[in-house]
Order: sequence, then C-alpha cells, then structure tokens
Amino acid sequence: MTRVAVLKGGMSSERDVSLVTGAACAEALRGLDYDVVEIDVTQALWEQLKAANPDVIFNALHGDWGEDGRVQGVLDMFGKPYTHSGVMASSLAMDKHRAKHVLKSVGITVADGGLFDRVEISREHPIALPYVVKPNGQGSSKSVYIIRGEDSQQRAAIAADVAMGEHVVVESYIPGRELTVAVQDGKAICVTEIIPNGWYDYEEKYGANAAKHVCPAELPDYVTAICLDWAEKAHDALGCRGVSRSDFRFNDENCTRDNVVNKIVMLEVNTQPGMTPTSLVPEQAAYVGIDFAQLCRWMVEDASWPR
Repeated sequence: MTRVAVLKGGMSSERDVSLVTGAACAEALRGLDYDVVEIDVTQALWEQLKAANPDVIFNALHGDWGEDGRVQGVLDMFGKPYTHSGVMASSLAMDKHRAKHVLKSVGITVADGGLFDRVEISREHPIALPYVVKPNGQGSSKSVYIIRGEDSQQRAAIAADVAMGEHVVVESYIPGRELTVAVQDGKAICVTEIIPNGWYDYEEKYGANAAKHVCPAELPDYVTAICLDWAEKAHDALGCRGVSRSDFRFNDENCTRDNVVNKIVMLEVNTQPGMTPTSLVPEQAAYVGIDFAQLCRWMVEDASWPR
C-alpha cells in the first residue's frame, strides 16, 4: 500500500486554509485506500518526514514556506516524489513582480506597475490613480489595498502593515470581471468567472458568504480561447508542474475580437491552488468529469522527484 504524507498547516498566514485543504485531500486519499499520514508542518519538517517514512509527499501547504520554493527545497533534499511545482517554479510564481516579467516575455498582458518601498507609498503616490497595493510574495488576497483617491488613512495603514514586507507590488487597477483558469499537466481545463460581493479578498474566497463561481464562465469564444491559451503559456513559462491556476481580469466594455488582447490582464499564477470545498480547481475538474478523489489520486500518481 502506498504511504502518502499530506503536508498541511505550516507557518504562514494561510495556515487555516491549508489545514482545510490538507484534511480534505487526506480524507479523499484514505477513501482510495492509500496509507495516509497527515503532517502539520513545523520547522522540524525533516524529522517529521523521517518519522512518517512516506512513499509520496502530497504538498497541501499555502503561503510562505509552502509555495515559495523553500519547502520544495527540503523535499528535493529528502528525495521522495512530491506533488505540485518544484523549487524554481514555486519561487518564481510566488514573486509576483518577477513573474510578471516572465509572463510578459511570452506575450501575456500584465498590469503596469512595479515594486516599491511600502513606507514611501504613504508619502506620495507611486503611479497614477487608481492602483492596487499588495504583497509581493503572498497569496489569498490578504493585505490587498485599492487606492482610488487621496485617502491618507489607507496609505498610512499600508505603511504600518509590516506583514506585507519592505517592498510591495503596486500596479494599475484593472476594472472588469474576475476570471480564473486551472491547468492540469500543462492543459487548461476551463474558465470560471468569480462574482464577489465586493473585492475578491480573503473573506470572499474562504468566508461563510463566499463569492459565487460560474463554471464555465459565460464568455465570447474568443475570450475563453485567450484565457485558456495564456494559462497554458504561463504554466509552461514558469516551469509549473501538476496543477496551477491563473487569475485574470477581463474588461468587457466595448470588447471585440480585434481588441480583446488589450481587454484581458493576467494577475498572477498560483502553483498551490486551494483544495477546499469551495476551491476553484476541484470545481473545474468536476466540470470535465474528474471528481475530487480522482483529482487527488492523479496528483499522487503525477508526483515525482526531483520536480
């Protein structure tokens, strides 16, 4: 019987979501008769893995130390097959600023902006209004600010938000609809539209009053085609493995086939997409006939070393 260690929890601000992801995946794998050991990851991960002695490692971590290449480095050293992306892709995708350069190099439209000192933003606007300020190396839309005008309190809050890091991403605010595409083994699945009650933040993703998902999204065929193509290109350009998820904004105002490439902007690529009951990747997989347990089995079977 294959012994699978499911890594969950961890030390990031997304620990709670990872615990739910890990528990769901562990339950599904047990139902498939895998021998499952759940590991709530600490700084003693090496010792935890040695004690578990797994055949395969299922990475269900999110955020710092889970999807930024650092845990992947430990897994490479440990020498057992593991799921999701390896060190390079994980680190690069998590670094939003540098990832945008790679995406742009393969013809994907990204938001204008750059990397700025967090405290300096409180003193003067770094780019034209409106703009978005977000951490360069975190996920789940925590500490995301939309600056629409001269709100000194909001900019002071950014300066005080040390969890964002010293340097933060500032990019032009992109109006429009929220879209996302899951890629499995290099092949895009479909497009989902996310309809939030407000800004698609952490609470909208995981709270009790979570955003509505429309799967598949009701879009012109040429919009769907570009989103699928760009998601596959991003997965390949960043070197992703297993499953990834690309997020977009689509401004459908006066959109035509001729100008569509200027109406779609890729926001980021997630190498460790959520696998909670409300997560987007399992929904898209289900749409094409892959249930949650089958998706988890595929991830285990796809695991390899090194990644």
